[in-house]
Parts: sequence; C-alpha cells; structure tokens
Amino acid sequence: MVAKLLRQKNMAANQCLQSNERSSVNRCLFRRPISAAWINGLLAGLLILFSPWSTAEPTAEASSQSLAVKFYVEDIKSTMEAYVASKIDADDIFYLKDDRTGENLALKFVMVHDPVRQIRGDIYFACTDFHVQGDPEKIYDIDFWMDGSSGELKVYDTKVHKEPRSSLLYGWYKHPRYTFVNDEIEYLY
Repeated sequence: MVAKLLRQKNMAANQCLQSNERSSVNRCLFRRPISAAWINGLLAGLLILFSPWSTAEPTAEASSQSLAVKFYVEDIKSTMEAYVASKIDADDIFYLKDDRTGENLALKFVMVHDPVRQIRGDIYFACTDFHVQGDPEKIYDIDFWMDGSSGELKVYDTKVHKEPRSSLLYGWYKHPRYTFVNDEIEYLY
C-alpha cells in the first residue's frame, strides 16, 4: 500500500516537471498546503530576530567578560620581575618566611622560569628560582600565584615548591614539597 502511494506521488511530481508551462511548475511547487504552525513559527522567528530586545544593553556579567584582560607569558614574567624588584632590599635580598618550617629565608633572585601559565579564569602562576644568600648552589624554587581580575596582575600567594637538599652523588638539588595535579597542589610529604 505504501509503495503504491509513493509511486502515485512520484508520477504526479514527474508530470508537473515534464510540463512545458512555467505556471504549471509554480503550481506544482506550491501544491502542498502550508500549515498554520509553520507560518506561526516563521513569524515568531522574525519577531525575535528583529525585536527591540535583541539590541538591549549588555548585562553586568557580559560587560565584565568583555573587559576581561588576557595575560600572556611576557606579562606574567614582567609582573614577577617587578614584584621581586619591589620586595628586595638595598643588598638585593628577598625575604620570605617558609610556610612549612617557619624559617625566615634570605634569598637572591635568579630568574623566572617555565612554567608560567593561566591556571583558571583570572588566576595565573609563575615559577622562580632564588638561591640562598652567600651560597649560589643552594637553590629554592618559589611559586607565585597572581590574580588578574582587576585588569592587572597582583601576587596574592607564595609557596616554597622545592627546597635545596644535599646528596653525595648529585651535590645540591631541588627537592619538591608538592606537585600539581590538574593545577591543584598535592603535597608529597
């Protein structure tokens, strides 16, 4: 039964297309009735597209997103260098209280090194090396976290990531206190 109906429909379409009259082609194209639901959907879409609400003022959330500043590697490194320069004394010593041992460390800045990156949203991260004052072999790896939500990067947290340890085989090396798993700290001991 279905096959019979399909054959009849195809024959009617072929008859319309074989006709030499232009008006018969137009009649064949518009032979299907247009439903009210289709017309209502078309009108609703046009109304939404050309409505005054489509050009409304952006919300506070949308405007804050458009004003958000993206920081790059150079920005992060220059912020870190400026931060360290602002915290060192006349002898180029950077003082830091060790969050694990409570010891006050007197360190000399060596460099900002990779990785520096965006962790999430407006939070950025930089990794640096400092050596102990008077002993350039004893190197601390210090991590800094920065917030860029104000439009400029500001350091808000500092942690000793790796501390100097001595080994008979390797001499001084940087021993890690924690590692990162999905940009979250996992303490090793």
